[in-house]
Amino acid sequence: MNAPEGRLPRTLGLWSSVALVVGITIGSGIFRSPAGIARQAPNPLAMIGLWVVGGAITLCGALSLAEIAAALPETGGIYAYLREAWGRRAAFLFGWSELVLIRASALGGIAVVFGEYLLRSFGIDPSSHVLVARGLSAAAIVFAAAVNVRGATLGALIVGVATWAKFGALALLVLASFTLGASHGASAVHFTAPSAGPLAVGSIGLALVSVLWAYDGWADLSFASGEVKDPARNLPRAIILGTLGLIAIYVLTNLAYLYVLPIEAVARSPLVAADTMMALFGRAGVVLVSIFVMISSFSSLNGSMLASPRVFFAMADDGLLFKPIARVHPRYQTPYVAIILAAILGVALVMSRSFERLTDTFVLAIWPFYALGVAAIYRLRASRPDLPRPYRAIGYPVVPAIFIASVAAFVINSLINDTTNSVITFAVIFAGLPIYELAFARRAH
Repeated sequence: MNAPEGRLPRTLGLWSSVALVVGITIGSGIFRSPAGIARQAPNPLAMIGLWVVGGAITLCGALSLAEIAAALPETGGIYAYLREAWGRRAAFLFGWSELVLIRASALGGIAVVFGEYLLRSFGIDPSSHVLVARGLSAAAIVFAAAVNVRGATLGALIVGVATWAKFGALALLVLASFTLGASHGASAVHFTAPSAGPLAVGSIGLALVSVLWAYDGWADLSFASGEVKDPARNLPRAIILGTLGLIAIYVLTNLAYLYVLPIEAVARSPLVAADTMMALFGRAGVVLVSIFVMISSFSSLNGSMLASPRVFFAMADDGLLFKPIARVHPRYQTPYVAIILAAILGVALVMSRSFERLTDTFVLAIWPFYALGVAAIYRLRASRPDLPRPYRAIGYPVVPAIFIASVAAFVINSLINDTTNSVITFAVIFAGLPIYELAFARRAH
């Protein structure tokens, strides 16, 4: 069935939506972030604890945001929630940040890992061929954009198939580690080894940023809320089920890494999954896991490309960006201009910034908006008590407060311990305020 002219059709069912949450989230983080986390928190129990804490924070956000997603199932997700709760200025600031900073950083960070592991699968050291790796990363972004211009159903199908493939890959890594690891030097002693270095509160806070990068994606389904079937039921279910699945697989995967490799080796290994499989299966294991990581990264890239351009579409449809960005393809019924714009910005960043800078910037820029979106639950319950709420947040009002306080704490920690990057990031975000006042403040919906 075709959607009304200028509208997007509802094509995503429950399991497509769950797969989208998981598919967007499991990308590069679980395969790349553990090394940085182990360096910042060089204690195995602390490292595992961070993954549990990150998952708990994420679940608090998911349980809260699901209420708003069900009540306001609109394309644009958090953008729409901010607009309804805090006004057009706050919504524009989020969309502006997505446009110039957030989404391009995310696409770049995911695509970099895809390019690196593609080279690694051929036995080529990506650190010695940086431009080639980045060129492959840029090509992956372009291809993902082309797929999603073709249609949300096709994009979701790719995410769904790849999601189960990478769940299988991570399950294989976990099972192989615990069943074969003992004969290849693995040991439970690794879990209780003493710290390989000092544990500082500031460093642990920065390590949590890397953990949250790996968990990010839990809210991206909300960006495509306008295309989910039976959104009152399927949106909260998909967000919660997807988040619970992520916590389980992330904790198990990190336990497997630490069982096979001592934390000192994890800290030295940017490609920790490859080194784990090398210890178990030799060169064949490296090739196998590289292929799986490529699938995982591309799936996440494709899912992010499916969801995020809907923010630009919703903004333009509201008169807060130029109208051509809201154009729907006459045949494929997708926001093709927004998708192409996201791809161009992603390619620009992937060719110019490192993985670490891309991911740190992304987390620092978007999670405060997640907190503001979750805080909308308080404002909307007060200002719009009659708004239909098919799902009401579990643990309200404590659970949303835990999420908001956690985000505030790690932002403050970043400002103290990573001052330059933090200041630059927030300067770019707040540069959107004068642009809003000059160009869009007087526009009517």
